Amino acid sequence: MMESNSLSQAGSPAAGNSRTASALEDKNQRYWFHILLQDTPAARNLHATKLVSKAWQQGDRVCIVCDSQQQADELDELIWNFSPDAFIPHSVIPDAATPCTDPVGILLCPPIAEDWDTVIILSQTLPANADQFKRLALVAHNDPVVLNQARSHFRQLRALGIEAQVYDQRSRS
Repeated sequence: MMESNSLSQAGSPAAGNSRTASALEDKNQRYWFHILLQDTPAARNLHATKLVSKAWQQGDRVCIVCDSQQQADELDELIWNFSPDAFIPHSVIPDAATPCTDPVGILLCPPIAEDWDTVIILSQTLPANADQFKRLALVAHNDPVVLNQARSHFRQLRALGIEAQVYDQRSRS
């Protein structure tokens, strides 16, 4: 084992069990908040589609959780037309009783953690089992209502012991 690795796992006495701290640190590396500079739902959907493409190209089963059929239809259209040289196989899943046989799903229902490698949340509700996902990304566009919703999701994750990494595009401008 490399020395720097053992040093990073040792932590301070206040950190508690180093294995627990290390496992939590690893888990926190898999939870992300993306806050966009743009203020439109279309920008949010496009960013989610980019995340889908990246995760799918890495071999993940990916789902996007959304709230309405209209949003699901918009995402479906974006994914179909995202890249002229690539086809991303996907399905719109209306309810938990409908299985998704494609590697990408657009869900109108809460995701089952075991079914997905990467979960992208666009919905107003954070799934109750959010701490069970392998990877979770929350995407918010720069709109006060959506940002308040994102803050609520962030607090919910903290209550589950997760410190999500924040990528705030507004701070780059």
